[in-house]
Amino acid sequence: MAYFISRVSPGDKRAMAEVEALLEREGLCRDRNLDYICAMYDEDYRIVATGSCFGCTLRCLAVSADHRGEGLLNRIVTHLMEVQLERGNLRLFLYTKGSAARFLGDLGFYEIARVGGDLVFMENRRDGFENYLRALEKTRRAGRSAALVMNANPFTRGHQYLAETAAAACDTLHLFLVSEDVSLVPFRVRKRLAKAGTAHLPNVVLHDSGPYIISHATFPSYFLPDEAAAAGGHARLDLAVFVRIAQALGVSVRYVGEEPFSQVTALYNQVMAGQLPAAGIGCVTVPRLEVSGVPVSASEVRRLIRQGRLEEIRDLVPESTFAYLISPEAQPVIARICQAGDEPL
Repeated sequence: MAYFISRVSPGDKRAMAEVEALLEREGLCRDRNLDYICAMYDEDYRIVATGSCFGCTLRCLAVSADHRGEGLLNRIVTHLMEVQLERGNLRLFLYTKGSAARFLGDLGFYEIARVGGDLVFMENRRDGFENYLRALEKTRRAGRSAALVMNANPFTRGHQYLAETAAAACDTLHLFLVSEDVSLVPFRVRKRLAKAGTAHLPNVVLHDSGPYIISHATFPSYFLPDEAAAAGGHARLDLAVFVRIAQALGVSVRYVGEEPFSQVTALYNQVMAGQLPAAGIGCVTVPRLEVSGVPVSASEVRRLIRQGRLEEIRDLVPESTFAYLISPEAQPVIARICQAGDEPL
């Protein structure tokens, strides 16, 4: 039988309904975080297989039970890889059910982590994650090590207080800064400000998070509003990967800031508090710093920027951050913040 693959427009209600029905029959739900959906059709224009992309990830892969053994999954994945190549994405990640992992291994994908038997996280580089872990191991130090992950969009006194609290309780604090450039403040600036804001803490080791900690690959719902429904699974996956990272660094505890604002981040912290201790890693929640009775947050700083109240930011950020925000260099970033609605980060 001849088959053909075509992109599915989100506005094609008939095709989308068929895709969702196929996914449901195969025990999957259509991910809301998709930027490309394709379907394979038979000669009667019925959808027999489907797959999707989001950023550099492949997801929602399914083949009708009536057509297994015909190599359709291979064709879907090959098509999606070609789409990613056209986008310039050479490093790819995918989510799949445990039962499909072996077949995808034959297409050049390698397992990084799995959550139960339902979700397997893979990448198309044989030694990608192992090389990342080996590079981290070179920064491992003797004594008690802790970890802290932040986006710092921008770096505030709250971030600084969290780093100070964690650094005071350990010999080495491995601070991971979310390195994907999807925030209003560019990564190069966030990293510079985080480095300046923690320069007085000699036991802090600053790391780029890469694609393995709170990234579009491991935790896409973290970057989008109103995605709490998907965040639970993504959080468990991100933390399964983090456990491997913690083991490479000898990290025995992870510090997190109390989160009264973001529902997704609060859910992530909740999953973390349950999952990390089960892996032998402590999880310590630090109460959020308050200034004049108001919790300090990056979202509040961005709100004040949008309202043109820069002087009121001074008490909420380190001097290095404030000096940047009032500098000519920051003007394009200030403009972006003013033009955008608030982000979940």
